[in-house]
Amino acid sequence: SKTPTSTHTNKVINKKTIPKALKVTQPTDLWAHIADNLHLPVEQNQALKKRINWYLKQPNYLKIVSRRSEPFLYHIVRKVEQKQLPMELALLPFVESGFRPTARSSEHAVGVWQLVAATAHHFGVKSDQWYDGRQDVLASTDAALDYLSYLHKRFNGNWLHALAAYNSGEGRVKRAIEKNTKRGKSTDFWSLSLPKETADYVPKLLALSYLVKHPQKGMKQPKLAYKPLTTQMNIGQQFDFSVIAKLSGIGSKQLHAINQGYLKNQSSPNGPHTLLLPIGQEALLKSQFFKSNFAGEYIVKQNDTLYGIAKRYSMSVKALKQLNNKANNFIGIGEKLLVGQPKTLPSSLTIDYKISPYLEPQEDIVIPTIEIDYTVKTGDSLWSISQLYDVPHSDLAKWNKLSASSILKPGSQLVLFIPQAEKPKAKPIKKDLLLDLQKTLNQPR
Repeated sequence: SKTPTSTHTNKVINKKTIPKALKVTQPTDLWAHIADNLHLPVEQNQALKKRINWYLKQPNYLKIVSRRSEPFLYHIVRKVEQKQLPMELALLPFVESGFRPTARSSEHAVGVWQLVAATAHHFGVKSDQWYDGRQDVLASTDAALDYLSYLHKRFNGNWLHALAAYNSGEGRVKRAIEKNTKRGKSTDFWSLSLPKETADYVPKLLALSYLVKHPQKGMKQPKLAYKPLTTQMNIGQQFDFSVIAKLSGIGSKQLHAINQGYLKNQSSPNGPHTLLLPIGQEALLKSQFFKSNFAGEYIVKQNDTLYGIAKRYSMSVKALKQLNNKANNFIGIGEKLLVGQPKTLPSSLTIDYKISPYLEPQEDIVIPTIEIDYTVKTGDSLWSISQLYDVPHSDLAKWNKLSASSILKPGSQLVLFIPQAEKPKAKPIKKDLLLDLQKTLNQPR
């Protein structure tokens, strides 16, 4: 979800000042990357062959379901990799729900990961009259992966047992194992007496994994660029979908389609206030929404270079050039450049047609952030990256589940949350929010 990944390897006027980075081959296709990283052992038995044949009778199945996954799949793959889990888990939403965020089962499981309310609550998914995090694809992904990690430990590192428990419950699988142990039988997944749905569930996933890994067997592999197609943004306050749609130029219907965790046209006053924007990092940087709300202005001075300006504002040269539609590295004294120094969003992002002018008490301010990826270069450290982006060293480590002294591998990716500038603390004033909003939206861009 995002502003462009910063690599700082762009050519500039004084090329000698920039050390050459180690060239790291990055994947170009997401599905090919998934296929290359599927490693769970697949036992060729009748149950598996039955599911393989089912998929092969629908050779376009994966391509059709993949279309529904496109706004989210890159993020899910990244989360699976960050938690060092089997890549097969990224395919579970295809088996669970056909990747439908609003899917509901007869057992009241909801979302692409088919979480029941109790499990979702236990793993930190919020649910109220405004919002159901089980329908929020990324929020439910975090919970599902945490639950699967727990089950993996609970079943002593046996992923097939963990997957079966995810489907039918921890207690049921545990009892099936105990039953076989008492009878002196094997306790591997294939030997357990489990409900038919669960007995079919694991082969479904393994068969899909096998066919993704071996597309020559007959199931057509989708094509999807290895890059985020959406950007996650923390608005930092209650918002109205129609207002965000107006500010961003993105259709309200499109926003709702990939943010189905929100049950109303407004977010809850108590949060969450995180939105997935249907726009990739490069497109976001060029958008009027970014330029209006997350970019400032810099006037070129004598001896300035694009590289120096980019570094000062925690940007890559490529990002700075994109933001200013520049084809080369030449800049002139007095030239005005858009830079990554953020301004602020409007003070109100809601519409309330019942509002009368009242004195509004100032609440604690939550600063909006945009999530971005950073590709590690040779010589990078957590400290140098934190200084480059002007974020706390400890926060950078925490966001990426690293220690403060972790050694970074060139080519690996880090996630950062870039804040807007702090809003000035204003005294309470008499204010008509609807009138203020209309003025904001009517300003020329």
